[in-house]
Amino acid sequence: DTTIVPAEIDAATSCDLDGMLLGDYPGPKAQLYYTGDARPHWCCDTVEMFNTLLRPEQARPIRAVFVQDMAKADWERPRGNWFDARTGFYVQGSKRHGSMGPTLASFQQEADARTFVEQYGGKMLRFAEVTPEMVDLSGGALHDKRM
Repeated sequence: DTTIVPAEIDAATSCDLDGMLLGDYPGPKAQLYYTGDARPHWCCDTVEMFNTLLRPEQARPIRAVFVQDMAKADWERPRGNWFDARTGFYVQGSKRHGSMGPTLASFQQEADARTFVEQYGGKMLRFAEVTPEMVDLSGGALHDKRM
């Protein structure tokens, strides 16, 4: 099996779900790689990534999923610092917002997630602790008629 190397965000990288240009928005981004498809499927937010992964109709096998380590990436213009999303620590309910509003801040190290909670509030979760109810997109930018 070939190891998947995360792609990088450039000026033209857009969200597969809503077309937003990833480079124009703050907060952690994600990229999914489906089995049989070499290109990344971009998510403009970790909430969107979890929403995609946790949908009951999501049946396509996923080879890899990457998020950004927000302890190392610039919150306003995150680039690089990708890691396996399944190994990460996430902070829900902090004061920091991503491209779609409230987000799940992503961290590779538990200590960094704890420091973020001390600074910005919220609750630390592991990947498997995130539920579909936590990542419901029905009230978000997807239904914002101004966009």
